[in-house]
Amino acid sequence: MSAKKMHPSIADSIQPMKPKKNIALIAHDHRKMDLLDWAEYNSEHLSSHNLFGTGTTGKLVSDKVGLPVFRFKSGPLGGDLQIGTAIVQNEIDVMIFFWDPLQAQPHDVDVKALQRISIVYNIPMACNRSSADFLITSPLMKEKYDRFIVDYSQRFKKDFDAE
Repeated sequence: MSAKKMHPSIADSIQPMKPKKNIALIAHDHRKMDLLDWAEYNSEHLSSHNLFGTGTTGKLVSDKVGLPVFRFKSGPLGGDLQIGTAIVQNEIDVMIFFWDPLQAQPHDVDVKALQRISIVYNIPMACNRSSADFLITSPLMKEKYDRFIVDYSQRFKKDFDAE
């Protein structure tokens, strides 16, 4: 499907994704073992993609599962922000983020910003094992895919022009 066929309010441009995706792996402390178990179970799928992770999570996946992971800083030390920047620069295609829904994080603002930027840039995102399983096993993970990008600045301009 081409963005040119889409209504401008839906897609202003496209960002092509290659069959080999760049996947960000992130997990809060109480969810790291969940993500590690998931990564071990899905190691065959993950091995055909480029993996990126925040500090400790990336090291765990690399050491325990044996997959190469490019590591950013730890989440609270700026790693979440680094991954957000990589999303904005179209360097991350997919995000698997096992965040802890029951414990406040010292960097909650960064976590919310990362989730928001993932939505703004239309990044497929899974926050639990079921959605991660569905995402990693999707046939689209092995194909080229055109990710639609909405130009939100045009939406804001329309809102202000209407007033």
